[in-house]
Amino acid sequence: MTDLALSSSLAMAATHPDPAFPRFHSRPAQGWINDPNGISYINGRYHVFFQYNPSSARHSQINWGHISSPDLVRWEEHPVALSPQTGGPDSAGCWTGVVTSDDGVPTAAYSGIKDHGGHSQVVIARGSADLVSWKQDGHVAASMPADPLVTAVRDPFIFRFNGARYAMQGAGLSDGRAALLLYTVESLDDWKYQGIWLTTADPVAAAHTPAEIWECPQLVEVPVASGGSAWVMMFSLWLSGDDHEHVNGVGHLIGSLSADPVSGLPVFAPSSGGKSDLGRDFYAPQMMQLAYSSAGSSPAALLWGWANEGPGRDGRRGRTQEEIDDAGWSGVLTHPRVVSVVDGALAVSPVPEVDAYRGAAVATGAVGSVVVPGFAEVLVRGASVAGDGGGTGPGSGSVELVLGSGADAQPVYSGSLAPGEELRIFIDASLVEVYRSGSVATTLRAYPAPGEEWQLALPAGATADVWELTLPA
Repeated sequence: MTDLALSSSLAMAATHPDPAFPRFHSRPAQGWINDPNGISYINGRYHVFFQYNPSSARHSQINWGHISSPDLVRWEEHPVALSPQTGGPDSAGCWTGVVTSDDGVPTAAYSGIKDHGGHSQVVIARGSADLVSWKQDGHVAASMPADPLVTAVRDPFIFRFNGARYAMQGAGLSDGRAALLLYTVESLDDWKYQGIWLTTADPVAAAHTPAEIWECPQLVEVPVASGGSAWVMMFSLWLSGDDHEHVNGVGHLIGSLSADPVSGLPVFAPSSGGKSDLGRDFYAPQMMQLAYSSAGSSPAALLWGWANEGPGRDGRRGRTQEEIDDAGWSGVLTHPRVVSVVDGALAVSPVPEVDAYRGAAVATGAVGSVVVPGFAEVLVRGASVAGDGGGTGPGSGSVELVLGSGADAQPVYSGSLAPGEELRIFIDASLVEVYRSGSVATTLRAYPAPGEEWQLALPAGATADVWELTLPA
């Protein structure tokens, strides 16, 4: 791998002048970032690309930034990977897409827009073996389909089924439905449109993934705790007028994939679904199919999401656009997350590798009210036995995380805690991630004012272990 003499992204974050800048979630020191893109594991390294404006903290002139890691802990920042090409199909931005290995050649397939307001096309770029250098020749693999129902299309995603390669894109239809479009991809240079694959007319999709456009569609096979596997689709639920507020958030469908008996094309049958994150500051995640064992016997997937800066939501203090401009940066990617299905529902947990950030213990078995450092991991445990009536007893109740105290305290997180249940809470300056065992995460942003402390309030019988976060040697 080419070193390029670039310093570790996380080590640089430790000296960032903005106290709200996260130290344990890798991103460039300056500029705007949003959707994670091109997540891949190639030649022994994890690569995460992301939409990136290096010139300002505003959403414009989108490039692809690039970080990589051998272990999901030590991250390096690389030069910009993809940039808008003057006169090319991506002259108005290099938007969401994926990276795959095409006969050993790292290849990006992404949404390019030629003119602001124009239709998205699937653009192809080829990378060097270390994914640091990229050749953009303006090749278009798929244009807007000649389907009168399709009014918007974006965000290609590639998957494999029964030994064949397929792709899908999110779409919006003229009748207001959100949709998925299906393609066969024998050659990455020439995608064959197969038609509208799934829409919000499906009753399971209508209940769990309502939207006008399904953005950033994903499809991976994940393990089921009781045995076997399931297919998980995930969508960012776009509504007109969202303007980065994304009220509907991110949703998913759990189901099966089978071959159509006539065409042989894959058929996805959703059986359940739900929200993919319970926070108001989470959008545009990307999942990567990954087999953990060398034998590939356990299908698995990793997920990263985007946590944006915001005006303040649910009683939390936000940042104005002027404050964001002054800080010079916007947007954070979450910890990488493991995805599985437990008791028929989506379960999300941080990758085990993030344990490497766990430093000195500052509290063990704490009860009641606990002061938490600004860079911390907290493990909250409910009591091991329930109360007499089976309702609110010892260890049951609500876990509250606030910033500050008194009348000026900001409520950041409030969640139930059952006997024997565990929560893992990560605080990284202005980013909070809460993981509940057997469930999805909650991603939030909050900005400590000078002198404000994080305070954790526990219900009776619950305990908390607290560690400071540190960078591994």
